[in-house]
Parts: sequence; structure tokens; C-alpha cells
Amino acid sequence: MTEAQPEAACLFCKIIQKKIPSLIVYEDDRALAFADISPQAPTHLLIIPKRHISRLADLQSGDEELMAHLFVVVQKLAKENGLLESGFRTVINSGEDAGQTVFHLHVHLMGGRVFEWPPG
Repeated sequence: MTEAQPEAACLFCKIIQKKIPSLIVYEDDRALAFADISPQAPTHLLIIPKRHISRLADLQSGDEELMAHLFVVVQKLAKENGLLESGFRTVINSGEDAGQTVFHLHVHLMGGRVFEWPPG
């Protein structure tokens, strides 16, 4: 999917609408979290806002509370998956050059292995 495609064509919007099956691990009125279908770590979850925002660069004034909420969900899921002590990585890619392939804002939560730096 490219940036120009409308919300109706968005893969993650279809997951939110339950039109595409996914292993959902968390859901509330503002966010949804599910297992990545191509995991890069033993724990690899995607945390997304239910409201369609194409990329981090498209945030608007007023989105601060939503972004804070996404990271509270990250912390909750890290705890539930036993990652608080050993550590975990969060990643947000914004734009094609950064590696974003689905243009719906999402936070990768990865853990359960040792990560290298720089990441790539």
C-alpha cells in the first residue's frame, strides 16, 4: 500500500474492522494490538490506533493523548509478555525510506532476544 491509498484500502483498518483475521492480543476504544505475521523477534506485536493516521509524520496537534495511550499499551503488553526486566524495543517507521510498508501508524513492540545497534 502506498501513502496515496485511501483508508478504505488500508490493511490495518480491515484488521480493526475484523474483515481480516489476526491474532489480537489487546483492544480498547482507541487502540488494537496484534501479532506481527512476519515476526523479527520471539515477541513481535503491532500496536495501532483505531483512528486511521497514515504515518507518524501526519500527526496533528491534539494527537498527544492518543500517542501516549499507545505507549501505555506498549508497556502493558511488555509486562504481560515478560519483557520489562530483560528489555524490549519499540520502532515506528514513518515513510517508505524508513521501511514503512503499511501506511497506518503502528508501533512495533519486539523482545525476547538480544538486539544489535545500530538497527540497520
